[in-house]
Amino acid sequence: MREITYREALREALREEMNRDSRVFLLGEDIACYGGAFKVTQGLFEEFGEDRVKDTPLSESVIAGASVGAAMVGVRPVAEIMFADFLPLVMDHIANSAAKMCYMSAGEISVPMVVRAAQGAGTSSGAHHCQSVEGWLMNIPGIKLVLPSTPYDAKGLLKSAIRDNNPVVFLEHKLLYATKGPVPEEEYLVPLGKADIKRQGSDITIIATSQMVLKAQRAAEELAKDGISAEVVDPRTLLPLDKDTILRSVRKTKRVLIVHEACLTGGAGAEIAAVIALEAFDYLDAPVTRIGAPDIPVPFSPTMEKFFIQGEEQIIKSAKALLA
Repeated sequence: MREITYREALREALREEMNRDSRVFLLGEDIACYGGAFKVTQGLFEEFGEDRVKDTPLSESVIAGASVGAAMVGVRPVAEIMFADFLPLVMDHIANSAAKMCYMSAGEISVPMVVRAAQGAGTSSGAHHCQSVEGWLMNIPGIKLVLPSTPYDAKGLLKSAIRDNNPVVFLEHKLLYATKGPVPEEEYLVPLGKADIKRQGSDITIIATSQMVLKAQRAAEELAKDGISAEVVDPRTLLPLDKDTILRSVRKTKRVLIVHEACLTGGAGAEIAAVIALEAFDYLDAPVTRIGAPDIPVPFSPTMEKFFIQGEEQIIKSAKALLA
């Protein structure tokens, strides 16, 4: 199977869905001629024209508000918010308009929109451009929340998100854009709300999201050298959360380590840990353990940022402690 980058996989998903459905259009800052801050939309303006690839003013609120209105009248906008750190500027549109419209209209109005945003540390871009923000969004009923970790998942999940009749927030880690992986040339979809077991194991379950999935897999390879069999589970979507796959893995291994890049307090790991404690407590041979960033803004200094981001060493150390 061919290998392409995460960036190329996202671009293919956008192109295929725009060719399949004339109602799909893109909007965002510098996404047309410039191709977007991370070049995901490069070439699509030349292919589809200004009616379907729209540069917007430098106003995240305008981008999101226009998307909500457009979705309500029957088209399918895919909005790019340059950095996920700017999502507070669109939170009213997402949380109080898009997320509630179907409920408030008794199902008569749907809001089929996708909000794409780049998040994550590792580029030394400072406190306003490097956060992982999924925890901010998990408390909003009515939206779906997606964090793909591989090119295969990125393409399949984005295509499913565009076809979904609910508002979807699609978070892409900046350090994943250049990563490569196998992606079929033929049509495929990855369903929202379905986790994936990236590596089979029997001794411990490592549940990881976004870029941390790659680190968890590398850590699992090192653990295997010491005779420890780690199962790596990628939820892929946090809303809805595939509890069944997670709980099956926990019941098998009886030990759980949850890993995410976002700050530890109030992070996605807390919700996953609560689910496990409520529904699989009797199977556990050790306490559920979480790894996340310290509760501080993302440092600008590369040395301090390296301390902020948890890596394979922390995963290996925590896994061995759980098995001690």
